[in-house]
Amino acid sequence: MSGPAAGTADAATTTDVVCLGESMVTFLPSQPGRLADVPSFGRGIGGAESNVACALAAAGHRAAWVGRVGADGFGDHLVETIASYGVDTSAVRRDPVRPTGIYFRTATDRGTDTHEVAYYRAGSAASAMSPDNVPYEDLLAGRILHLSGITAALSADCLALLRDLTAPRPGRPLVSFDVNHRPHLWRGGDADASVLLELARRCDLVFVGEDEAEEAWGIVGAEAIRAALPEPAVVVVKRGSAGATVFSGLRPGPRSSNAGGAENATGAGSSGAGGAGNTAGAGSSGAGGAEDADTVTLVPALRVDVVAAVGAGDAFAAGFLSATLRGLPVRERVRHGHLMAAAVLTVPGDLTDPPARDHADRLAALDDDAWGRLRLGPGWTAADRAPEEVRTP
Repeated sequence: MSGPAAGTADAATTTDVVCLGESMVTFLPSQPGRLADVPSFGRGIGGAESNVACALAAAGHRAAWVGRVGADGFGDHLVETIASYGVDTSAVRRDPVRPTGIYFRTATDRGTDTHEVAYYRAGSAASAMSPDNVPYEDLLAGRILHLSGITAALSADCLALLRDLTAPRPGRPLVSFDVNHRPHLWRGGDADASVLLELARRCDLVFVGEDEAEEAWGIVGAEAIRAALPEPAVVVVKRGSAGATVFSGLRPGPRSSNAGGAENATGAGSSGAGGAGNTAGAGSSGAGGAEDADTVTLVPALRVDVVAAVGAGDAFAAGFLSATLRGLPVRERVRHGHLMAAAVLTVPGDLTDPPARDHADRLAALDDDAWGRLRLGPGWTAADRAPEEVRTP
């Protein structure tokens, strides 16, 4: 069984997901090359948490973004653009003194040595977020609260905010946390990336890449990552081209036992068909007893003709959360994550329209062989029943 969809409040009035974090105006290069050589840039927006909110809203969910921007034109652009996706931005605060953050990047993959990013976010409005100036009544009003490790790196106040939001409390919603380790943000600060492990252990659902777990914590392999994160009910280990491994247990998670705003989102034992959703029972290190046994679900990634490798992690999280809200089995949650990521990977920017829900549902329900034959390229989301559903290598 997959368990109920997230949340127990009135589904007609409750916000599905509230996302907290910094969003910035991003300047995208007009051509490949070093930043020093690019003659012009196009303006867009970028921010891990606002990306998730935009993708969820575009997929038909009630999503809100909570952040802090400057009382400037860039702040206006951010709020207006994010709202245009259908995201509730009513809880965004404007800082009369600090500016909205901006950044420039090259067209290359973030994981390559040639990728360049120039951030202008020090002292930004978002870096001033703290437990004293964010609207808790809005943050805690959704069925899911989605956070990111990026916020923790912005300032001591932002770290204090995340520590407070991840603390157990009555009525706490399900807390989703994307580790999102960004090494450059932790250089020279008072804290280091080990704090991300502390925060992740306080959450209910965690997204973490194998590569970032090794870089940030020195932990290698999906099983070792789960052993280091015994508390969350669900841990999604992203393994790049190898796909994703999900550890889902029956443990209640760190939130207060009095929490009434979220469900047990494990979907334990709900792999759907085998193979591409290979599922096995496995005791989770760090959690004692058979009652805490994990269901381990492995789902291969899709083959994608990549246009730009940016924003895929945020899209994956949005797809997984969307399927979680719908109460789908774990295998389908991961497949929807892969499909949402594929939509972003086949466009130049961080955001795009997701596939229609019925189209994504058809693809997510394919048998293992058909899933393995999929190869998605630019424009695939626009078709009602695209060629990739029957394409062979």
